[in-house]
Amino acid sequence: MTKTQRITFILICFMLLACGRPSVPDSFQKESREPKVMPDYTNVTIPANICPLNFRVYERGKEIAVRISAGNLQYTYGDGMKVLIDEEEWKELLMQSKGSKMVVEVFVNEGNQWMAYEPFNIYVAEEDIDPYISYRLIQPSYVAYGKLVIAQRNLTNFEESIIYDNTLVNTPQQGQCVNCHSYQNYHTDHMMFHMREGLPGTMIVDENQIKKVDLKTEQIISSGVYPAWHPTQNLIAFSTNLIGQTFHTKDIAKVEVQDTESDLILYDVAKNEIFTISNDSNELETFPTWSADGNTLYYCSAHFEYNNDSIKDGEIIQRYRDLHYNIYARDFNQQTHDFGEKRLVYDAASENKSATLPRVSPDGKYLTFALGGYGCFHVWHSDADICLLNLQTSETILPEELNSDRSDSYPSFSSNSRWIMTASRRDDNNYTRPYIAYFDKTGKCHKAFEVPQRDPEYYTLCPYSFNRPEFMIESVKTTPEQFAAEAKKEAVKAHYIK
Repeated sequence: MTKTQRITFILICFMLLACGRPSVPDSFQKESREPKVMPDYTNVTIPANICPLNFRVYERGKEIAVRISAGNLQYTYGDGMKVLIDEEEWKELLMQSKGSKMVVEVFVNEGNQWMAYEPFNIYVAEEDIDPYISYRLIQPSYVAYGKLVIAQRNLTNFEESIIYDNTLVNTPQQGQCVNCHSYQNYHTDHMMFHMREGLPGTMIVDENQIKKVDLKTEQIISSGVYPAWHPTQNLIAFSTNLIGQTFHTKDIAKVEVQDTESDLILYDVAKNEIFTISNDSNELETFPTWSADGNTLYYCSAHFEYNNDSIKDGEIIQRYRDLHYNIYARDFNQQTHDFGEKRLVYDAASENKSATLPRVSPDGKYLTFALGGYGCFHVWHSDADICLLNLQTSETILPEELNSDRSDSYPSFSSNSRWIMTASRRDDNNYTRPYIAYFDKTGKCHKAFEVPQRDPEYYTLCPYSFNRPEFMIESVKTTPEQFAAEAKKEAVKAHYIK
């Protein structure tokens, strides 16, 4: 192709692209409000490396013309009532508006009249976000796990891939539940997840080597349940839990999940050894998490004394609203692996509340957790919100910008401490979806936004909940087939060290 032919080809492509864009109308009637768009990306603050924020306009009309401006850049979009943004153009808009904002103008053709709505802004932070997240995709049922996957998503584009798929090992006679994926310090060369029922065991990746471990010993009440990798050492803190669920007939909440017993253990991955951290019979200890320097273990614990040890299940069902979890901490000696005495970090019980799922920001300044009226499984509780505790001043923050009037649970920080992700049921109160909010250096939380999808109607049509969303700085390299091959092997028994 000659130079003249190449130039002609580029001009033709440009003209075709331009012809495919909607034109902003010359005449219109003004509407004195912002348009209704879903997902709601109006006036959100986003990272400078996020994929396009495609959205649908929910106004009366047949077509739209949307103009997005940043500096001297302007692009128009409109596909029916959807805005599907070109990825390369979006990167240009992000680069132009980093540390500032882009302006979105929405025009709707109602048939005989174009309506122009009040423009809204999309602010672009200086800080990037971790490029990956992972989550378990699960139907919101109570007993079914015929198909479960742990998936990973690249936030800089729309690529999603499977980490593990239980259908690779399921049989008609025996299904397999998978849960609680976890990583060491946001890296995936040290990671784990549990397998229950069929082919049970804990799958551990250690320096990209896979092994399947049986963590249950005679000395502990269960195998490891809720995990927390030590940030620098090859150690995992687990809770061990006897978990039950009950169903409400009158309460608006569908189900209650509670522990009848729960303790804390430490697992040495290299030595395949288990140690007890705490096993107080009057304390329900759970949800361990480490400080970024590895010197402190935080966890939740509810004081609960049974009136009759022989009917624990029945008693906990009757007294489930008496379960109020506080947040505690223990110092950890990284040389000897000894733990100090527990100290109270947040007294939720004194407020007739329950604090669960703590996470510490990597900069060590804040602790985030889910706060609800009672219990430990806040995903089913509509009153659950995400709370922040300033570890330097002990001030607590309940950010309206992050929370909703429905369940918000399972919070986590990005590796640079500037982004908080939560599993929220704000869309329809049935499915958990991942929401992210900017948390700036002054301690202010900005409006949360739903993780973008290529099709803005994706969440409306998706029949799965996004469970336990986690930040990652890299993708998982181990393939689903490699995990499945290891899953079919016999689990290696861990050893208990008194």
